[in-house]
Amino acid sequence: MNPAAPRSSRRPLWIALQAALILSVGLWVFGPAVRGGWLWDDNQEVTENAVLRDPAGLAKIWAGAAGADYFPLKSTVQWFEWRLWGDAPAGYHAASVALHLLSALLFWALFARLGLRYAWWGGLVFAVHPLVVESVAWAAELKNTLSLPFLLLAMLAYVAYDQRRDRPSATGFYLAALAGFLLAMLSKSSVVMFPVVLLLHAWWRRGRIDRRDAAASAPFFAVSVLLGLVTLWFQHHRAMQPELVLAGGPLARFAGAGLALAFYLGVALWPAGLCPIYPRWDFDPPSALQLLPWVGFTALAVFLWRRRATWGRPVLFAAGCFFLNLLPVVGFVTITYMHITWVADHFAYVALLGLVGLAAGAAGAAQAALDRSTRVPDWLWTGGLLGVALVLAAESRAYVRVFQNDDTLWSYTVEHNPGAWSAHYNLATYLAKRGVLDRARGEFAAALRLRPGFAEAHFNLGNTYALGGDFAAARAEYEETLRINPAYADAHVGLGSLDRQANDLRDAVTEYQAALRLRPDYAQVWAILADTLFIAGHGPEAIGDYEQALRFAPDDPHIRANLAIARQSLGR
Repeated sequence: MNPAAPRSSRRPLWIALQAALILSVGLWVFGPAVRGGWLWDDNQEVTENAVLRDPAGLAKIWAGAAGADYFPLKSTVQWFEWRLWGDAPAGYHAASVALHLLSALLFWALFARLGLRYAWWGGLVFAVHPLVVESVAWAAELKNTLSLPFLLLAMLAYVAYDQRRDRPSATGFYLAALAGFLLAMLSKSSVVMFPVVLLLHAWWRRGRIDRRDAAASAPFFAVSVLLGLVTLWFQHHRAMQPELVLAGGPLARFAGAGLALAFYLGVALWPAGLCPIYPRWDFDPPSALQLLPWVGFTALAVFLWRRRATWGRPVLFAAGCFFLNLLPVVGFVTITYMHITWVADHFAYVALLGLVGLAAGAAGAAQAALDRSTRVPDWLWTGGLLGVALVLAAESRAYVRVFQNDDTLWSYTVEHNPGAWSAHYNLATYLAKRGVLDRARGEFAAALRLRPGFAEAHFNLGNTYALGGDFAAARAEYEETLRINPAYADAHVGLGSLDRQANDLRDAVTEYQAALRLRPDYAQVWAILADTLFIAGHGPEAIGDYEQALRFAPDDPHIRANLAIARQSLGR
């Protein structure tokens, strides 16, 4: 076991100072994030998410009728946030920062409950570690920052239950732990390995897992399996991209998982060179060298197991928590994000707790050893640990600035990973929206060199040519889009707009009608078709199409105004 916390750490003033340190350094690190804008899929998650604006949205959220994932508690929080902040990003960022710092405090409390001497330092390191920046500074990762406080509360309650499970008060703690885990799973199901962590905790405390431990974990496994299966269903029926590159056969997945685990261990221990999108490695078929991480992990596990009677057991517990929480995201199960990259910082948010706990325990054990030998003053040892945390904090604050807006995010990513097609595409989209057309075209072209046959990039490249007045180049890109994906309705709309601009109204009508055959509920195209017919002198047909547009967008004032003009012109 780790040395008990010194008495001074239990004094209210000392505890308040430690909490103030964690909060103040954490706020210094993430202050720039609060001033950041929307990133990547934040618009899809928040500003363009119709269910958040819907007064009946809560019922749709919990019924699973909206969204690519079933994280209803996360979506419920966003539904209320929309009523507080609207489309202003600062409130969403501030909420994520607050939740993260709450997790750091709860993490400290959990370490203290487990008897770690430097529990406060563990909370501080987790608060400012560079690997957490992506989860905290990216508003769409609310699911990470929301699920973790519930998970830590569940663990705190379960530890309290385990320490007094023969007392009448134990039942309340047990139910609180189960409720906390359920809320965590409803926020993000990547915490699915928590029941296994509970069994690992039992083994760490008593050196065995008895029937009572197995029985106590059973309801947690039931929640884990049920909501885990729900997540898999949503991933494969709603979220999965059709162009997703699968991770190969069983041996390839095994090799890829080992490489991913080694990667996460490396960036957790030495968090330099972090990137929003990392290069994808090829492991299908895997080479013998790519299987080496598993050899290393096995040798380490055997080495620690032979020392389980002493210091090996707490190390196995902490390392087990790290690796177990990564298993759902290392490639054994295919997830949507894998069509972009195999690994991502936000996948390691929960797992990082295990390594930080190991570091805090090692710091306490080392201080105890020094007390017995060289008698290094506590203040000197504590100052050294604080210095390590402040170095991490400085690195994190610099990295937070990358997440200010799509320009800083994707420019940094392209610089550090030039082979990231999605970074080039996202940067091009950002530049095109701001009228920086030449740079946008260059980035779209880069994305297409890295990913030939990317229909959406061809379409948006066509849009930049159309905006710049190069209609021939725009037409070529729209036609290439349809060659790759004949069901791409917006490419027909683009061609129709070019025809209409050339005063070729008949061909424009043909293209708009082709788009509507692919998307019959496309209200704006019904309205554009009606406008075109009205200009061409086909008033009655235009009125019918305006009415169709209003079926799908009944509150659109422009469609109603144009319908009124068309009716008036016909004397209606």
